[in-house]
Amino acid sequence: MAGVTSVDRVPKQDRSRVTRQRLLEAAVACLAERGWAGSTVSVVAERAGVSRGAAQHHFPTREDLFTAAVEYVAEERSTAIRALFPDGASGDRRAVVAALVDLYTGPLFRAALHLWVAASNEEQLRPRVTELEARVGRETHRIAVDLLAADEARPGVRETVQGLLDMARGLGLANLLTDDGGRRERVVAQWAGILDETLG
Repeated sequence: MAGVTSVDRVPKQDRSRVTRQRLLEAAVACLAERGWAGSTVSVVAERAGVSRGAAQHHFPTREDLFTAAVEYVAEERSTAIRALFPDGASGDRRAVVAALVDLYTGPLFRAALHLWVAASNEEQLRPRVTELEARVGRETHRIAVDLLAADEARPGVRETVQGLLDMARGLGLANLLTDDGGRRERVVAQWAGILDETLG
């Protein structure tokens, strides 16, 4: 009898994991498309195909749901960008710059931006989003340093890498209004040249 219970528990745990993932993905999609005001737990639950009760079982508050959603996708994106260069970037800095810029032009960045705007007005949300963004920022910086083989002990290198990430974020903001792929490619090429000069 005990054996049957443990066998039954595995599919239930799998279903719970799948439900949680569907909620996180639906939350990011809603936030990117509708913004904070239009992204309620009910809307997300409906999009994920689960009940509101199931959503609240996994995420007791709206803030829990959306900060977890952005964090989840940020981790997925970090994994994806590392997977693009499994053996390191082999000196192809332009490819690294392009991959980092892509981090800021997709639905994750759009969702994160809505979360930032909401956090600027929501006292409950602000400390959670500030902490999340600091963590995501540190991880992205670490990935950039690794992929660029940057030696941050050299003067100006840390600031150059951070400048690259700030520039990528700026391109992501510009992309919210219009897709200017041609200009973005020229900026990526210019930054790759700057990195070659600075990093050696």
